[in-house]
Amino acid sequence: PLFQAMESEISAAFASGEPEDILSRAFKLTVTREDICTLQPLGWLNDRIMNFYMGLLVERSKKEGYPAVYAFNTFFYSKLSSTSHKGVKKWTKGVDIFEHDVILVPIHLRIHWTLLVVDLREKTIKYFDSLGQKGDHICKTVLKYLEEESKEKRNIELTASEWTLHSMGTEEIPQQNNGSDCGVFVCKFADFISRDKPIIFTPEHMPYFRRKMVWEIIHQQLL
Repeated sequence: PLFQAMESEISAAFASGEPEDILSRAFKLTVTREDICTLQPLGWLNDRIMNFYMGLLVERSKKEGYPAVYAFNTFFYSKLSSTSHKGVKKWTKGVDIFEHDVILVPIHLRIHWTLLVVDLREKTIKYFDSLGQKGDHICKTVLKYLEEESKEKRNIELTASEWTLHSMGTEEIPQQNNGSDCGVFVCKFADFISRDKPIIFTPEHMPYFRRKMVWEIIHQQLL
């Protein structure tokens, strides 16, 4: 019965009401029905859905037993890549990102979502792309950012040679089998990583993940 109630709630979120109806509000973000509808099959996830979901992951990470997670928003990397550290140094005002275990950087490449993950415990920067493209230059850009952020905020020099940068290969992570699931892949890569779990889902899970995300965003709670 619970599952049926959830299903009917998800269907109602897609079907009834006006596009501008507000269905959820948190993390200084407002999610409308129009935003939620990007989670319909083959919909293309927008910034609001991506950032809201990252907010849910950060919120969960405050609980006992989870690694401490910091997530940049989806506009961070494009700003960083066009302006360097000085253009984004105010973004971490009052925050020491180095006090966290994992930093998530969702990246919007014109018409594709990817994810960069910094693991401060392991000193690794990994790039996750569900279309299998390499992001070595993106890893280097973020390492340079971390060096400058560390120097500026903590007066500590990072030793670049101690860091491992790696673009995940197609045999290491699942790959999308259509042109629209990249955003869901990014959210689920981030979900599994922020629980220190191996990434074991497949493209077949995407329709289920989309519906589950609708419920989670409306209820501001990860299942």
